[in-house]
This record gives sequence, C-alpha cells and structure tokens, in this order.
Amino acid sequence: MKNTGTKVMGWVAVVVLAMSAGSAFAGKPVIKKEVSGVVNLNTASAQQLDLLPGIGEKAAKRIIEHRSKTPFGKVEDLRKVKGFGAKKLEKLKSFLTTSGPTTVAVKKVKTDAKADASPAPAAQGRRPQNR
Repeated sequence: MKNTGTKVMGWVAVVVLAMSAGSAFAGKPVIKKEVSGVVNLNTASAQQLDLLPGIGEKAAKRIIEHRSKTPFGKVEDLRKVKGFGAKKLEKLKSFLTTSGPTTVAVKKVKTDAKADASPAPAAQGRRPQNR
C-alpha cells in the first residue's frame, strides 16, 4: 500500500509542474510575421515568393517552373500549379498580382501570447433527447 501514496504524490507533483509551466509561458510575447505588398507571379524571385504565407522553397520553385513555360495571365492561374488549390489561393489572393512590380515586405510584430490564444471550447455534455 506504500506505493499507492507515492504514486499519488508523484502525480500531484506532475500536475503542479505542468500548471506552473503553462502559466510561465502564457505572458511571453510571440513574434508573428506581418506581410504587406504584392508579389508579381511572373517576375518575383524564389526568395520573394517564399515570403508569402504557405509558400516554401518547393512551392516557389514550382511557380517559377510553371511561368517559364506559360506566364500567368491572371492570379487564378496559380491553381494550375501543383499544391495550389482553392483554399490556398484564397488565402494568398490579396498578396498576388500578374503585372507591375513586386512590393512584398515582411515585418516582425510582437504580440501577447494570451491575446493570440483562442479560448478553449466549452465542455461538451450530452444533448437532451426529445422524446
């Protein structure tokens, strides 16, 4: 029976440590990237394309390969590139153009972790049954 008490004390210690660790990180600032300007799909470099949210090195390479064969006539043509569906295009649309200069800029912004944290969902219980 001695082991039971020791196990309970061990679990209490784990819970207390977990709770204190969570509160220690809650107030730390979070650095977010804020993107402004536009990227010309027909002239932007891989580095400029990589600045956009959701576009990495591989996606930038696919965009450049596509435009070398067929220039983009409209922003929606990006859907012809592998990995760019309707949802991704919708997220990027405000940052894309097919004419004019590329003016994309990224600014790092500190925000409070508590402000960014979404509230926990309400507890789900049983639904009352209508009989």
